[in-house]
Amino acid sequence: MDDSRTLGQLSGPARSALVVLLIYVFLVGVSSLETGIKIMGEDTQERLFSTVSNPLAALCVGVLGTVLVQSSSASTSVIVGLVASGALGVGDAVPMVMGANIGTTVTNTLVSLGHIRQSNEFRRTFAAATVHDFFNVCAVALLLPLELLFGVVSKPAEWLSGSLVGSAGSDWKSPVKAWVKEPVGWLKDLWGAIVENPNLRGVGMVLTGLVIVLVALAFITRNMKKLVADRVERSVNALLGRGGGALALLLGMTITFAVQSSSITTSILIPLAGAGVVTLRNAYPVTLGANVGTTITALLAALAASRPEALTVALAHTTFNVLGILLLYVVPIARSLPLIGAERLADVAVERRTLAVAYVAVVFIIVPLLGVVLLG
Repeated sequence: MDDSRTLGQLSGPARSALVVLLIYVFLVGVSSLETGIKIMGEDTQERLFSTVSNPLAALCVGVLGTVLVQSSSASTSVIVGLVASGALGVGDAVPMVMGANIGTTVTNTLVSLGHIRQSNEFRRTFAAATVHDFFNVCAVALLLPLELLFGVVSKPAEWLSGSLVGSAGSDWKSPVKAWVKEPVGWLKDLWGAIVENPNLRGVGMVLTGLVIVLVALAFITRNMKKLVADRVERSVNALLGRGGGALALLLGMTITFAVQSSSITTSILIPLAGAGVVTLRNAYPVTLGANVGTTITALLAALAASRPEALTVALAHTTFNVLGILLLYVVPIARSLPLIGAERLADVAVERRTLAVAYVAVVFIIVPLLGVVLLG
């Protein structure tokens, strides 16, 4: 019997134990990433991350990085690791996590393109997918300038992290850091035996950490989905059939917290919207709850860090999404803006379907790439 079939037949308790082990492996990966960047030295760090000193370039890096790995959980975990190493400051990291919020919406937009041959179905699915795009873009357009001027995202996060683990610049003695110290030390010794150059050892540790983070998250998501798949589908159908609102928002947050992937939560909605089971207005708050739920991964990653700034950035991710909901969903006048934008874009996409493909390419690849090149 092959490994995939064996994993597929695991009992609930065994699968839960496997998820706990995978979370530990994920934390080892985050700590390895932090260690590798520290080994590379300050000069190398400055050269590597000098392009993100411009907040718009940092925003674009966040979008591109998330599109590349198809997971905001993975990209924000890497950002937390960079901040933990001291290679990236909080001021540069906050626009990057905002960009990650935009980048993660590409998955459900791509899923909606699978319905492109059926006009009515495609109109519904494309609107349900792009309402997430519109909300996140509007949230960034509103909150990024306010963050740059007044620190509306980072200051509350700094206050909370300071209350929990100490002020910036202090050395936070995280118990999780101690738990992962030994396997990270093994990896460090392994790369020390392979190469002598410190920069190459650092690169090796960084690449190893990235691989561990991505693989661990992929398996965590897969196993959590198997654990809760039936309950998720029943919950979505039962609740959204009766309406949306605050309960739908809470549902999106809970599902995403459980499966560790906002992409899975939002992608579940696409076929339901296409079939007419769920309306756009009922699906909308679920995507907002997914935005909040996905921030748990960065908070987990911060537990393996040695600097309070890492927790600040993880909390800033949560703060950004909560503020976005308060300003763009709770306020009645603003609530309809993403819905109107998504519906009108869907009408255009049905009439000219090549524009739907062009929209994905321009918004998620071309514009962010130009932003990095021109502003970095």
